[in-house]
Amino acid sequence: MKAAVYHGKEDIRISDVDTPTIGDGEILIKVHACAVCGTDMRTYNHGHKSIEPGRVLGHEFCGEIVENASNNPLAIGERVVMYIVMPCGECRYCQKGIDNMCMNRTTLSYHHDGAFAEYVAIPEKAVANNHLYKVPDAIHSDAAALCEPLGCVLNAHGRLQVTSDDQVVVLGSGPIGVMHALVAKVHGAKNVMLLDPSKERLDIAERFGFDHYIQVSSDKAHHDAVMKATDGFGADVVIVACSVAAAQSDALELAGKQGRVEFFGGLPKDKPMTTLDGNLIHYKELMITGSFSEKRIDFERAQDLIMTEKIPALDIITHSLDIDNLTDAFGMMTSGESLKVCIHPNGVI
Repeated sequence: MKAAVYHGKEDIRISDVDTPTIGDGEILIKVHACAVCGTDMRTYNHGHKSIEPGRVLGHEFCGEIVENASNNPLAIGERVVMYIVMPCGECRYCQKGIDNMCMNRTTLSYHHDGAFAEYVAIPEKAVANNHLYKVPDAIHSDAAALCEPLGCVLNAHGRLQVTSDDQVVVLGSGPIGVMHALVAKVHGAKNVMLLDPSKERLDIAERFGFDHYIQVSSDKAHHDAVMKATDGFGADVVIVACSVAAAQSDALELAGKQGRVEFFGGLPKDKPMTTLDGNLIHYKELMITGSFSEKRIDFERAQDLIMTEKIPALDIITHSLDIDNLTDAFGMMTSGESLKVCIHPNGVI
C-alpha cells in the first residue's frame, strides 16, 4: 500500500509498504480521508522528538472497517472515526479524568502508524476501550475527519466557558481559528471577531459569516478596530490560535477587564519564550490558560457537533488531494491559500 513515511526533518516519503497485518483484538481500516494537521506540518518542517523515523503520519481521519479481529461489534463496511489518545487509565491525571495529560499516553501517528496510508491498523487497546465511533451515512468522510481537531478546540472552550454575553476575539484565521470562532458562535457569543495579518485568509473565512474580520497590522490599527467593535471595552475572550509569540502579547492588550485569554497554539521549540506585560494581567485581572490535545469527552462532543451539522465541517475543507501530493498540502496551508486540506490515500472521493 501507499503510505507517507516520516524519515526526519523535511523528509516525508510516499512509499510502497506492506499493508498492516492485524493481530488479535485489532481492527483494520481502509482510509477514506485524513486531514492535514498543524502538527504534521511542524513535524515535516522541524522534526518531532516523539516521532521516530519510519513512522507513518496522519491522525485526523475517517475510514471503513475492512477486517475485525476483535470482539468489538463494529461491522465490516461501517465507517468510523477514532479518539486517538490512548491513556494508561492509572496515572494521577487519568484518575482525575484528564486523560489528555496522561503520563504514559500513546497516540496514533506518534507511537503507532497513522492514517496517511491506504490502510491503518487500530491497536488492541484502542479497540477494547471503544475508541472507534460510527459515522452516519449522511456525513461526508472529509467532515467526519475533523472530529479530532474540533475535539482539541472544545478542550480549550471547556475552560473558557463562552456565553451569550461574551465578545470573542480569535487571533489566527486558519482552520483552528475558524473552528474556535464557530464554537464561540455555537455557544451563543454575541460578537465574534476573526483577526489575521493575511487578507487572503480572512477572505476565505468570510464564508462563515462572523461579525467582524480584522486585518492585523504593524501599526496596531487592529487594536482600534477591536475597541470600536466592543464599544471600548475590549474582548471578554481572546483566543490565540496561532504559534506566534507576538500574538500572545497582543492578546493581553485586546482583552477587556477580567478577560479570559487562551494560548491554544504552542510556540516553536527553538523559540518558546514570549514577553507578556505583567501589569496588564494584574490591573485587568486577566485569566490566561493553555490547552493541549483533547479528552474523550471533548472528542465525543465534537462528534455530536459535526454529525448534527451544528459545525459546518465540510466548509472548513477547501482542498482535497491524493496522497502523492501531501507535501503540496503543507505548502498550501502554510501560504494561507487554503483552510483545511484533506488527503485521500485511496483516491479523491
